[in-house]
Amino acid sequence: MSSFKRLNINSAPALAGIAGPLILVVGDLAASLSTPNYSMISNSISSLALTPLGWLQTVGFLVMGLLVEVFVAGLFFNIRRARGFHLGIGLLVCLGFGLLLIGAFRMDPAGWPSTIEGTIHSATAYALSLLFPIAILLLAPSLKSDPNWKGTFVYTLVAGVLALALTMGLLWLPERMGWFGLYQRIVVANVIIWVEVIAVHLLRLSLRQQPKP
Repeated sequence: MSSFKRLNINSAPALAGIAGPLILVVGDLAASLSTPNYSMISNSISSLALTPLGWLQTVGFLVMGLLVEVFVAGLFFNIRRARGFHLGIGLLVCLGFGLLLIGAFRMDPAGWPSTIEGTIHSATAYALSLLFPIAILLLAPSLKSDPNWKGTFVYTLVAGVLALALTMGLLWLPERMGWFGLYQRIVVANVIIWVEVIAVHLLRLSLRQQPKP
């Protein structure tokens, strides 16, 4: 039986988790590489939304936010629950919602007066950088206790601890630093790689399941 024929209801959240990060990366790269004088090394991720092609990145955040919610639903129904599971899932739901907010509200241009839109964007961005490691570290005990997910336990611990360390650095590093944009992208890369890895694992599990006649 082909893999396509074995796709089932659990495959949809997995495919959403795989597609979301890819769409975000493609949008960010397309806008970054097509915008003169924009540097992925020195310029912040959020500042790209202020450029003429920034809408590509905005669409990426909005689409990923929606797809993350679908992906998290798949995790909720396919991982054996242990202590901290529900809170971890809840924080991942907040992560998806936060991505929608980041896409919907742009940062304030440098030197401009602070606005409500810019404040929402900045507060959400920093909140998400902290929510992600807490969420996946809370999920880690459930991954360890579930034979189908045990193989992702150590990686999730490493990704969670790395995310915490990167977040602490993000809070202290000045935005004017010459490689602030690169640092931000490393923070985001850690998040989307985890989503990709877990989504691929969920897809593999779904393909093992025999469809009902």
